Amino acid sequence: MNIPGWVAALAQTLLFVVSAPLFVSWVRRLKAYLQNRRAPRLLQPYSDLRKLFAKQVVLARTASPIFRIAPYIVFGTSVMAASVVPFILTGSPTSVVADAIVLVGLLALRRFFLALAGMDVGTTFGGMGASREMMVASLAEPAMLMVVFTLAMVAASTNLSTVIEHTLDSPVTLRPSLLFAFLALLMVGVAETGRIPVDNPTTHLELTMIHEAMILEYSGRYLALMEWASMLNLMLYGVLVVNLFVPWGIARSVEPLPLVLASGLMIVKLGMLGTLLAVAEMAVAKMRLFRVPTFLAVAFAIALVGMLSFVILETAR
Repeated sequence: MNIPGWVAALAQTLLFVVSAPLFVSWVRRLKAYLQNRRAPRLLQPYSDLRKLFAKQVVLARTASPIFRIAPYIVFGTSVMAASVVPFILTGSPTSVVADAIVLVGLLALRRFFLALAGMDVGTTFGGMGASREMMVASLAEPAMLMVVFTLAMVAASTNLSTVIEHTLDSPVTLRPSLLFAFLALLMVGVAETGRIPVDNPTTHLELTMIHEAMILEYSGRYLALMEWASMLNLMLYGVLVVNLFVPWGIARSVEPLPLVLASGLMIVKLGMLGTLLAVAEMAVAKMRLFRVPTFLAVAFAIALVGMLSFVILETAR
């Protein structure tokens, strides 16, 4: 029995949004074990979000309407981005708009309103965090687009579903272009999601924080939406890394059995990726802010080498 396409697409988006806190919790638990600390409950992020939604909102007197609507826009654009990224199914009705350029635009819109919210109240921390966020974004987006161009040249399309299906239909071979694109996307994802070594999501030290500085003035449901959007952002890059480069197992039809198998394999893949992220964050220290441009320049160079390796090595075959 086939599931209606739009029902499957909506269910896929809902599953993406609901499971994002679980992925973050998995990474936190692994880091706690590696640091010999008592790990939080696996469902702790859901409890934290529930408490924040129940708390009263406290606003600064200088807050404008932008400060009030920014959490809804940031969360809404994150959900829209999740809806266009193939999670456990390709060929859904949303695949028509599942374009990598559209995804980059949605992420840029999210970042724009996040930075506006950080500057709106007029605090020093908010302006500092917004400035740093824009600096990181201005260097990460070219690298991200270079990865997109490399994948587009390989699959002859910027549509994410088409790229995934092209990889599934191609023989399993070691392609230098995809290897370099994979490494560049990992580095961009670390920077865009505020993970170590670029940023530390668990700190509130004014000399190091980027994302946390922009949401310090939020409380209640506004803070819950911002935190949930941040979790969605991490989940988004994790799904991109997994499905673009290791897509085997993703469902290509809306039949129940392939969807169940794809869900199970996605849990395994994201679990392995979360383990890699936790180990990597334990192995390296946070770098100085002035070294972040060098980090992202290396990501851009790797993505550029990937595109050139496709032109020089793979098109000649």
